[in-house]
Amino acid sequence: MQKDTQKPNFEFVALMAALMSIVALAIDALLPAISNIGEAINSLNSTDNQLLITMIFLGLGVGQLFFGPLSDCYGRKPIVYLGFGIFTVASFICLFSTSLEVMIFGRILQGIGLSAPRTLAISIIRDTYKGDYMAKVMSFVVAFFILIPVVAPAIGKVILDSMGWQAIFYVQLVFGFIVCIWFWKRQAETLRPEFKIPFSSHVFVDGVKEFLKFRETIVFTIISGLVTGAFLVYLSSSQHVFENQYGLKEAFPYIFAGLAISIGLSTFLNGTLVMRYGMRKLSLMALIAFCVIALVYTFLFWNTPNPSVIVLVAFLSAQFFCLGFMWGNFRSIAMEPIGHIAGIGAAINGFVSTLLAIPIATFIGDFVEHSVWPLFVGLAICGLVSLLIVMATRKPKSVATA
Repeated sequence: MQKDTQKPNFEFVALMAALMSIVALAIDALLPAISNIGEAINSLNSTDNQLLITMIFLGLGVGQLFFGPLSDCYGRKPIVYLGFGIFTVASFICLFSTSLEVMIFGRILQGIGLSAPRTLAISIIRDTYKGDYMAKVMSFVVAFFILIPVVAPAIGKVILDSMGWQAIFYVQLVFGFIVCIWFWKRQAETLRPEFKIPFSSHVFVDGVKEFLKFRETIVFTIISGLVTGAFLVYLSSSQHVFENQYGLKEAFPYIFAGLAISIGLSTFLNGTLVMRYGMRKLSLMALIAFCVIALVYTFLFWNTPNPSVIVLVAFLSAQFFCLGFMWGNFRSIAMEPIGHIAGIGAAINGFVSTLLAIPIATFIGDFVEHSVWPLFVGLAICGLVSLLIVMATRKPKSVATA
């Protein structure tokens, strides 16, 4: 039964956040160790080594296409266990890699495995809540989830300095095992028997056809991909920017944590404001601000050297503050009409947004070699395109939803 008015249980929020946060740990804890891993596997090009971050997103996108439909057939819980199993195998591949190619394969496989808990956490939330209340729950889940990116680089740095980069993968495995046991013991299956879809060769095709019936779902899936792609440029290049361009190797984990706090704060505020103002209004206002901030930086520092780190962090903090009002709301708006195919719907939503994000991040990331200015150009372009799409499709829709 959909719990539209019942307040979310704290343990439910924490568990869903934990399922999603393994992805953040697998990405962010590795950031301080990228150059060390590059040396260990004889890959000394910093741009090539950024693939250790971006390629895990490829796995996250591809894996959803399989796990989403399977979860609609067999339930959420068995597929989450399958994902954890694949993640375990992939982590050992990374541990024993001797080349960049093998390491990238392991990272893609890690992403495939982690796509199950990450995507199905959203499906479980959609099974349980809907509408603005789902956006509220998603905001609290993401705010809780943000705690991992805040501390992960610092934890990764401590582990790296004391035990080496391999130990970071072992810590990820232990954390994943604990979360898997917690999920097994405390979370009930949320897919109601009458919503189970018998497995067949055309189950995914039917899901895509149903997904494409809802214009708002398509629009906000595309927008999620554009915004995520712009952010992924920062995520993959942040170590290079702060360690190489600014020479702040020791301070990098703390700068990264501070910027993550900015996202977490706005996400938490979104959870308290979304029931009053609605997810559409909040996300639109945030998107406009997101574009303005990126454009201001682009014009202020056109054809100039990097500004001081204080100025850069201030701009990034403001930019990421907007993201907290966008990510969860965009995902909730896209998922709202497709609760009857939440597993396949979340999979398609995640795959398409990731499919858009990776080439955007890879293309723009190649320019963030000697200056951070291309990052803000990318943020501005992706934000403006997203805003144009929203405005072009919003007017006819507003009549229907008034």
